[in-house]
Amino acid sequence: MTFDMWSYHPESHHTPGMDLTGYTVEATDGEIGTVHQATEEIGSTYVVVDTGPWIFGRQVLLPAGTLVRVDRHERKILVNRTRDEIKDAPEYDPERHRGDSTYLENVADYYRPFYS
Repeated sequence: MTFDMWSYHPESHHTPGMDLTGYTVEATDGEIGTVHQATEEIGSTYVVVDTGPWIFGRQVLLPAGTLVRVDRHERKILVNRTRDEIKDAPEYDPERHRGDSTYLENVADYYRPFYS
């Protein structure tokens, strides 16, 4: 079975329709920010994380497959990437990248080697 980075894993405890906005996001080595937006589009499901001052107020896009656990009680999401790996991902600009299939492919190209 191949890794599908654009879908939530069943082990993540995410349920369809779940509003993740405002959830804290933690990389393997510390907090990275809060969820600003989440999509459930087939083939391109992701969360957009507002990093606040951590990386100069930048937003990052994380494919749903990077989420390993959603904790409803603590309103926290754990991802399987480090802070530096997330910081080095293609920059997300909602004005330019929302719905841009070329940008999503660039994100996929960046994350794919971590799961090969």
